[in-house]
Amino acid sequence: MKALEAKLGRVIFARLFENEDLLEAISNTAKQRGIKAGFFILIGTLKKAKLGFYRQGKYEPIQVDGHVEIVSCMGNISLKEERELVVHAHISVSNEKGEVLGGHLLPGCVVAVTAELVLVEAADLKLQRKFDEETKLYLLSLDDGS
Repeated sequence: MKALEAKLGRVIFARLFENEDLLEAISNTAKQRGIKAGFFILIGTLKKAKLGFYRQGKYEPIQVDGHVEIVSCMGNISLKEERELVVHAHISVSNEKGEVLGGHLLPGCVVAVTAELVLVEAADLKLQRKFDEETKLYLLSLDDGS
């Protein structure tokens, strides 16, 4: 295991509106506030959801049509190869029967009534992702080149 420590910076509360793409809205909130490292939690409702299941170097999409509640959505903010902002998140959603599906948050999750985002900045941390040949993913690099 490798770990880095950071001081907490700003805490941002944001409300997302109907028809916004969840992943895009989280990313835009971080970009607009200049946050390059941090974590977030989110709850709300979706008109439809698109989740991913990781298998052999890619995310296989799971489409959920119809109104669902966001039971939990959490993730982190980092920079890919020191340039591009990355939102890495997992989400669990439930239908009216309380049945839950979960996976990687993909573009295509459309906000229904509202979503509530709490974004916490890691003020003094340079959090980066670098491409890993074995997994074909951009994994966290904790300042030692790994």
